[in-house]
Amino acid sequence: MKKLLSLVFTVLLSSCTSQPHEKTNAPFDGVKFDNIEPFVDKSLLDLLKWQMGSMSESTPWPDEIDSKQFKPSTQRSVKPVITVINHASVLIQVDNLNILTDPQYSLRASPVQFAGPKRVVKPGIAFDDLPAIDIVLISHNHYDHLDLDTLKRLNDRDAPKFVAGLKTKSFLEDNGIKTAVDLDWWQSITANKTKITFVPSQHWSARGIFDKREMLWGGFYIENAYKIYFAGDTGYGKFFKIIKEKLGAPDLSLLPIGAYEPRWFMKDAHLNPKDSLQAFKDLDSKKMIGIHFGTFKLTDEGYNDPVVTLQKEIKKLNLDLLKVIIPTFGKPYLI
Repeated sequence: MKKLLSLVFTVLLSSCTSQPHEKTNAPFDGVKFDNIEPFVDKSLLDLLKWQMGSMSESTPWPDEIDSKQFKPSTQRSVKPVITVINHASVLIQVDNLNILTDPQYSLRASPVQFAGPKRVVKPGIAFDDLPAIDIVLISHNHYDHLDLDTLKRLNDRDAPKFVAGLKTKSFLEDNGIKTAVDLDWWQSITANKTKITFVPSQHWSARGIFDKREMLWGGFYIENAYKIYFAGDTGYGKFFKIIKEKLGAPDLSLLPIGAYEPRWFMKDAHLNPKDSLQAFKDLDSKKMIGIHFGTFKLTDEGYNDPVVTLQKEIKKLNLDLLKVIIPTFGKPYLI
C-alpha cells in the first residue's frame, strides 16, 4: 500500500545539505563526529568490567509481558495524536502527516535475530495496523533505533521519506532504501505546514566494532501550530537549553527514561528518570511523555524501575502529574 498523501519536501537552505562535511554544525574531524560536550568513549575493559559486574548486580526481567495491541485511533489528524508503540518508536500524527520515530518491530535489537536483547512486549500497534507512514525519523544507528528489517518493510509498503543524521543516507541506500535525506544539526525539512529540524543530543553511533561515531546522532524538533520534541536517545547536557533558546519551548517532549544503569557506564549517553525531568525543566516543555523503556533489557535496572523511579522523582519535585505521562504502549494521547 503506497502513501495516501503526496508530499513535497524541501531542505531549508539556511544550512545547505550540499555543504562539505568539514563545515558541519556538529563537531567533526573529517572521520568521526563528536558531542557539544565531548565524553571519553568507554573501552573494551570498561565493557568487560560492566558485563562481569552485571552477573551479580543486574535485575532480571520477565521473559514476556502479557501486553495488549491497539488499533490506531485515527488514520490522519490535524491536531497532534501521539502513540508510543514501544521503546523509542512513536507514531506522531499531526498536520495530516503520519510520522514514525525509530521504528523497531523486530524480535531482537541486534545485528542477528538468534541472539541479543529480545523484546518482552509486543509492539503497541501491530505493523499491519499502522496507518500509511509519510516520514520516518531516525535518531541514530544503534540496533534498537535503526532496525533495517522494519525500515525495509516500511519502504516496501509506504515509500516514506527517511530522515536521519549525516552519513546515514548512503548506508540506507546501500540497503535498498532510496528515499533518505541526511541532516546536520540545525538543518530542517518541511512537509505540508510542518518543519522538522535535526537537533543535537549527547550520544554516539556504531553498527559494528570499527565505525564508532561515523554517522551523526541527534533528536528532532517538529514545528507547525504545535511544537513536539523527540530526543531519541541521549545523556544529559546543556544542549537542552540551547534547543529551547533556538527553537522555543515545546508543547510536548518525548524523553527517554530507561536504559541507564550502572551510572558509571551509562551516564554520559543515557538519561535516568531524574535527568529526564531536569531536561523537561530545561526545555520549559508544557508536557512530557516517557519513552525508551519497558521493551528490551539493555542495561542493569529492572523492568519496572524506570516507571517507579520516575514517579518518585515527580513527587520529590512536586510536579503536576498531568504534565508527565508514562504511556501505555499503543494508547493514543492528545496534546
